[in-house]
Amino acid sequence: MRRNIIIISILSILLFLFFIFDLLFGSVKVSYSEIVDILINHNAQASHYSTIIDFRLPKAMVAIVAGAALAVSGLQMQTIFRNPLAGPYILGISSGAGLGVALLIIGFPGIVTMSYAVMFSQWTIAFAAWIGAAAVLTVIMLVSIRIRDIMTILIFGMMFGSATSALISIMQYFGADSSVKSFVVWTMGNLGGVTYSQLQVMFPVVAAGLLLVFLLPKSLNVLLLGENYARTMGLNVFRTRLLVFLSTSLLAGTVTAFCGPIGFIGIAVPHIARLLFRTANHFILIPGSFLLGINVMLVSDIISQLPGSGEILPINSITALIGIPIVIWIIFRNQKISSMV
Repeated sequence: MRRNIIIISILSILLFLFFIFDLLFGSVKVSYSEIVDILINHNAQASHYSTIIDFRLPKAMVAIVAGAALAVSGLQMQTIFRNPLAGPYILGISSGAGLGVALLIIGFPGIVTMSYAVMFSQWTIAFAAWIGAAAVLTVIMLVSIRIRDIMTILIFGMMFGSATSALISIMQYFGADSSVKSFVVWTMGNLGGVTYSQLQVMFPVVAAGLLLVFLLPKSLNVLLLGENYARTMGLNVFRTRLLVFLSTSLLAGTVTAFCGPIGFIGIAVPHIARLLFRTANHFILIPGSFLLGINVMLVSDIISQLPGSGEILPINSITALIGIPIVIWIIFRNQKISSMV
């Protein structure tokens, strides 16, 4: 227990440091004293006030929200499906969000390209992704009412994801070059495109999803022993499953809606948490994955900015470089559910 408290304390300190580093590093060099002056003293006369307040600060806040959401939802998916390679998008939520955005950008490009304010375009894209993710989740929930086997539901989710991906590919084939390019840019993921007004919506929705997760550690611990055993223990498996699906939709669907699809955080971070804390107890893994997800996302954002240069890499490319080696390690270790318990 003492070891876990020390690790969580270290992760909390690192979170604060990486948050400061995320504000410090970028194409424009800003001193630590100036950041303190801007954040603490609200000095609007500082030369880099707009850079920090309008760009770097909201981006760092989005990284915190997105990292926590993706990591915790990934932990849930790996537990409920008893599959070490399950991620937050395994139910087809990401593909559904992508289909909603594709329909908007490629199917109705005029809505986004018309001379409306940039804010309007950002909101329409976010809502299109939300609607697409919610539609897929609704279908999955309807299926789960009739089917009790969780692996069958997993297969259905993958099929829905493949079907929506196929529709997106067809739309890209027939879409205009400019619209397809806009959609491809969205799929790369972007933390810097979220405004304060969008963050005011994103934060409470993600907070609601996280609240559901923090109410479920006991149920998730019981599910590790198998659904049949969980039923004999008096657990309402169907209700727990619905709560997990709803939480995952709120977390992964919202992050995808506002930031685009960001991969590998949900798959890799829970495994790092298990290795670090040496436990399968969700009372420890949930806060551990929460903090680790934030730290990994902040580090990814710092790297993506290529400090000292004027270039910014897609966040998806950085999270992939971090997550892929861990996924490969999982496959070579041939991890089974027994190694997760």
